[in-house]
Order: sequence, then C-alpha cells, then structure tokens
Amino acid sequence: MKKTMKRIVTMLMAFAMVLGLAACGKSAGKSATYKIGICNYVDDASLNQIVENIQNTLKSYETDGIKFEILYQNCNADANVMNQIVQNFIAQKVDLMVGVATPVAMTMQGATEDNKIPVVFAAVSDPLATGIVESLEKPGANITGTSDYLDTAAIFNLIFAADAKADCIGLLYDAGQDASTTAIAQAKEYLAKKGVKVVEHTGTNVQEVMLAADAMIADGVDAIFTPSDNTIMQAELSIYEKLAAAKIPHYTGADSFALNGAFLGYGVDYANLGVETAEMVKEILIDKKNPAEVSVRTFDNGTATINTETCKEIGFDLETVKKAFAPLCTKVQEIKTAESFN
Repeated sequence: MKKTMKRIVTMLMAFAMVLGLAACGKSAGKSATYKIGICNYVDDASLNQIVENIQNTLKSYETDGIKFEILYQNCNADANVMNQIVQNFIAQKVDLMVGVATPVAMTMQGATEDNKIPVVFAAVSDPLATGIVESLEKPGANITGTSDYLDTAAIFNLIFAADAKADCIGLLYDAGQDASTTAIAQAKEYLAKKGVKVVEHTGTNVQEVMLAADAMIADGVDAIFTPSDNTIMQAELSIYEKLAAAKIPHYTGADSFALNGAFLGYGVDYANLGVETAEMVKEILIDKKNPAEVSVRTFDNGTATINTETCKEIGFDLETVKKAFAPLCTKVQEIKTAESFN
C-alpha cells in the first residue's frame, strides 16, 4: 500500500511539474502567446500602410508555439482618446506596445516609465529632437523603433530641378505636428541661403488646410512643400485638384501624398518600415533583446513618387521631370490617384 501511495505521489508531482512548465509559457521559451497593443495616430494612407505591414509580418512569424494577439486601436489624433487607449493596454497587461507616429510614441513613453513595458515606435520623424531616445544607436530605457526622418534638402533639389526659375515657395504644414518642426526649419534655412521668397500657411484640420491651400494659390507660389505631416496628409484628397488646376506642384514627404493626388512624394517606403518595425517587435519579444540596446532603424530617403495624372494637369512633361529627377534619387516611380494603397 505504501509503495502504491508513493507511486501516486510521484505521479502527481510529475504532473504538477508539467503543468508548471506549461504555465511558464514565455519564460520556458518553447511556446507563448504575446499580447501586443498597437495604437495608430490617425487614419491616413501612410500610417495605415505601416499598421497593415506590422500585422501581416507578425502573422508570418507565428509557429505552432509562438502566437501574437494584436489589440489595435486608432485614436484619430485625439489626445484624450490616445491616453485612454494606452492606459487600457496597460490594464490589459500587454507584453509590448507599438506607437505609430510621434504623438503616440511620446504618450506611450510617458506611460511606461514605471512599469517598463517595452515600446516600439513607428514613423517617428525625429526621435532625438523629441527626446524619445537618448541616441539612435542606444535608445536607452524601454523604447526603440523606426524613423521616417526626411532629407529636406533632397526634396528642394527636386523642386529646382523641375523649375530652376521658381522664386516663391509655399510651406504648408500643421505647426502643432512634431514631425514637421525640424523639416520646416531646414526648409527655411535652405531657401534663405538660396534667396527664395517663402510663404507659410498652416492648418490643424481639413477645413483649415483647404483655406491654407486657397491662400497659397492667391499668393501665387511656384511650388508647395509639405514634410511628413499627418494633418496635411488627411487633407490631401481635398486640396490636390485645386492645386493642380492652379498649376502648383505639391512636393511632399511621403509617397502616400502622391497616392492622394500630390504631384510628388519623396521619402521612405512605409510598407518596408512596417515590416522592419515588426522585426524589432520580434527581436524584443522572441529573441529577448533589450530595447535600450536595439538601435533605431532609419531608411534611405531616395525614392521619388510622381503622380502621373497630376503631373499632366500641372503641365509638366513626365519624361522630362523623370530625367531631371533621376540623378537626384535612388529611384523614380509613378503612381495614380487613389484613396489607399492596394
């Protein structure tokens, strides 16, 4: 009887150990379901493309033992909603947060200083200037991510390659967007050195941007520059036709602007940026890398995307501008107007 009881106790202990290992999940390294909270700043073609590629790439990393539970929210540029979403992620005990665009990244950074939940940001134009990271090589703390830093001078080289006589340039942006701050300062510096007149108009919503575009037309600008500004991105479908009809090319900091009707978008491949953001999530959760030691990823800004329909409406010859842009870009590609990427 004692032997029988001893065998039963031994079996129960072994069974308990198996359950304990199964419960460990993530720490055992054999199987785990990771809960990831993704917050998008606003509904626009660039940011949506990033989110889609993050989700698809994470899905491709799944195996029999590794799963990702994705909690996705869009705050629609509302700071109160953004804060609530982040607090909800904390309450839901996510393993990692992804903040798409600078305002979301900054909110997540502040909310995770004590609990140390890892944060991976996407499309933060200047993570150093905004104080999100200590350095690009070693971000510090619990945060790292991908940057869509814009080579402002490169865009202006394109502007003057297309129209060497341009002497009045409009700057269209949202003064409250951190993504625009550095680029607009660089634009002013570039144009001041060149002795070109600058006209500025800003807007904080679609209606204000439409009025700003009307003012640009009335001012008779030769071209308009917008960095990777999400407010102007939201309004592009509402302004591109009037700008094209006025023969004013709109040069912008992302290919999604060109998709929505701007003459030219110049900058990073946001689909690839989304893929690389997902790769960083994998490195932190599965490969167990410390976000403080994972370098911020930046990308070649060498792709110029021309909207062929707008090019024709403005009166530019497509082959002529492509030839003029080619020496100044890694790649020149064409696109037609649509609301979102396929």
